[in-house]
Amino acid sequence: MNQKVIGGAVLASCLLFADIASGQGMSTDPAVVHCPSVLGVGVNTDLVFCDILIQQDAGLGARVILPVHRGEATVSFNLHNRHTYSEDEVEAGRAFASYTAEIAVASFEGNVLGRRFIQSEFRSGDDLVDRITGGVGPLGLKAVSPMGTERVFVKIPEELNEVFIVGQSLQVVRVDARENIVNAGRTVAAISDVRVEYQP
Repeated sequence: MNQKVIGGAVLASCLLFADIASGQGMSTDPAVVHCPSVLGVGVNTDLVFCDILIQQDAGLGARVILPVHRGEATVSFNLHNRHTYSEDEVEAGRAFASYTAEIAVASFEGNVLGRRFIQSEFRSGDDLVDRITGGVGPLGLKAVSPMGTERVFVKIPEELNEVFIVGQSLQVVRVDARENIVNAGRTVAAISDVRVEYQP
């Protein structure tokens, strides 16, 4: 057999082994999240939903703690729009709303690691992801509910042991109004089921 062919086969085998080895020992765990504004716990999913607010200072956002890791880690979470549910508006045919929210994942210093969007529309209660406990109504449910789900994945450099999730903007279109929200302190989205994939 040609020596160049043999050498190429050995190199290909080594690269394949390296690719397989690099994927070994990966762990995916629920992340530790310090949420400054908790929306609440879902009735059906039992997930904790964390509100994401527009912030000029990344350190004021939802803080995700990463375990000690080798190489890049990946933070993932469900990104949701938020809707204030009204049965009266649904029955009156005036409940339609379209939401487009932008959030950013950043370091404490404000270096943006990724920007993500969630766009969804509300027409009826079937569009809600879940209802939230802790409300004052007869069923004990909050009016504000998560809707739409976009699974987000963001690569995190090895040197970072925490990242922050902050809101950037929210566009809302209703039957009779349109609003573009960019002011600090306004809530634009919610997140849930935050996880970290990493190599210990």
